[in-house]
Amino acid sequence: MTNKKRFFVLALLLIVALVLMGCAAGNERWDQQISPGSKAGFWAGLWHGLIIIITFIVSLFTSDVRIYEISNTGWPYNLGFVLGLCCSMGAMSPFRKHKAKKPWPCREEDWDRIGSKIESSVREGMKDWVGKEEREKKEQEWEEIARKVEEKVRKAIKDWLDKP
Repeated sequence: MTNKKRFFVLALLLIVALVLMGCAAGNERWDQQISPGSKAGFWAGLWHGLIIIITFIVSLFTSDVRIYEISNTGWPYNLGFVLGLCCSMGAMSPFRKHKAKKPWPCREEDWDRIGSKIESSVREGMKDWVGKEEREKKEQEWEEIARKVEEKVRKAIKDWLDKP
C-alpha cells in the first residue's frame, strides 16, 4: 500500500471514529440534568452494542465516552445492546447457515493430472507440427525416388522394346 493510500485510510478511519463518538453512550442526549426524561431505548442499545469496539477504545482515553448508557429504558435497551454486541462480536455466526466448504474445484493431485494431460496434448501437437515438415520432406524424397525409378523402368522397357 502506498503512503497516500495509507494516509487516506487512516484519515477515513479517524473521521468515522469521530462521527461514531458523537453517537456513543454517555453523550449529552440522555443526560438527565440536561434533558430530563430522555432515556436510551432499544435502537440506541442496538447502536451502542454495534459500536462497542470503537467506544471501548475511545473510553480508554477519555471519561466522556462510555460503552453502556446508564440512563436507559431497561430491558428494551439491554436487549438492543446485547443484540448489537452479538452482531459486532460475531456471536450470531453459530446461527447462520454455513455453506459447506467445497474444496477448490481441483485438489493438487487433480491439478497435476490436468497439467500432465495438457502437457501431453501440447507435446503431440508440437510433434505433429514439427513432424509435418519432416513428412513433407520425406514425401518429396519419395516422389523424387518414384520419379527416378519410373524413368529407369521406362528406359529399361524402351531398351527391351528396341532390342531386335
